[in-house]
Amino acid sequence: MDKKSPLTVGVLVNPFAGIGGAVGLKGSDGAETRAEALRRGARPMAVERMTRALQALGPVARPLRWLTWGGDMGEHSCRDAGLQAEIVGQSPRASEAEHSREAAAALVAAGVDLLLFAGGDGTARDLVDAVGQRIPVLGVPAGCKMHSAVYAVNPEAAGHLLADLRDGGLVALQEAEVRDIDEEAFRHGEVRARYYGSLMVPQEGRYLQQVKCGGREVEDLVVTEIAAWVIDTLEDDVYYLVGSGSTVAVVMEQLGLPNTLLGVDIIRNGEVVAADVGAESILECIGEAPARALLTVIGGQGHLFGRGNQQFSPAVIRRLGKDRVQILASRGKLATLEGRPLLVDTGDATLDQELCGLWPVTSGYEDTLLYRVALDAGDA
Repeated sequence: MDKKSPLTVGVLVNPFAGIGGAVGLKGSDGAETRAEALRRGARPMAVERMTRALQALGPVARPLRWLTWGGDMGEHSCRDAGLQAEIVGQSPRASEAEHSREAAAALVAAGVDLLLFAGGDGTARDLVDAVGQRIPVLGVPAGCKMHSAVYAVNPEAAGHLLADLRDGGLVALQEAEVRDIDEEAFRHGEVRARYYGSLMVPQEGRYLQQVKCGGREVEDLVVTEIAAWVIDTLEDDVYYLVGSGSTVAVVMEQLGLPNTLLGVDIIRNGEVVAADVGAESILECIGEAPARALLTVIGGQGHLFGRGNQQFSPAVIRRLGKDRVQILASRGKLATLEGRPLLVDTGDATLDQELCGLWPVTSGYEDTLLYRVALDAGDA
């Protein structure tokens, strides 16, 4: 980023995002839901969460040029963070989806380089409609439903990522999915998430989402959240090869299934179909049916394949394909690597080379990082 030309940032807030969550409504879509949430005593939080993101920028914020929408849709967050922002337009206080789309389109037309927005999956959908992939966007999480991959892990993380971008840090630009669920079905305990579109999102060089956020993980809680997310996203009629290790074992525990801690089990539709299997048995069991793998890494050492899970032979890995291997590891476990990559040693040099690169790592509930896999710790 050229520090001589100011970065122009648009600020947009859906003020009612997430208002139904704290009062048990599991969403905020629709005027009736918002009215019921307010009747139950809910307090809108999106304006405050955007303020937190802006405050996290610190002195970096001052040289930036800020454009925003009037009132609770951005102006108040900028003011509360001590920023002088140009007001591009104004919408009625009781904002609806069309007002978010109107504001986003106007901010883009006014020349913002990046749009920082606070909301949930519904707001992300509005941005797909109004902005598409014309400019980068970055979400400050404020909604009840957070299935989309366009958000920082918390408001402060969004601010830190924006600061990295302003200071010339290694910030990648990547297409990220926007997903949304049926709120009515969700209120009845059924999750129906679907792909809606994609947005271009700035992301820190190593991790898919920015991780410069305060606080120390409570490892057991984080692993429980990882397991909960895995369970919520299990697909019907798919064989899951459950690898060894305590992180993956928690998935089985939460499913109420027996687990081979130092082996590989196969589950399908919530049942164990084969326990403690070897490589040949895996291939015989899954045949040509859809299959995925759930793996963790060795803390401090970082091996993904080739240490304690040789049941994942080159033939099994090729049968699955890289995109059907899901790595589960908390940020704390990854931190024990001190920046070193994850390692592969399958016994097949060609396959090892093919496995190198950036892999998504599930590190929490709806929290995915991008981490490097290499042949040894010195590989770039």
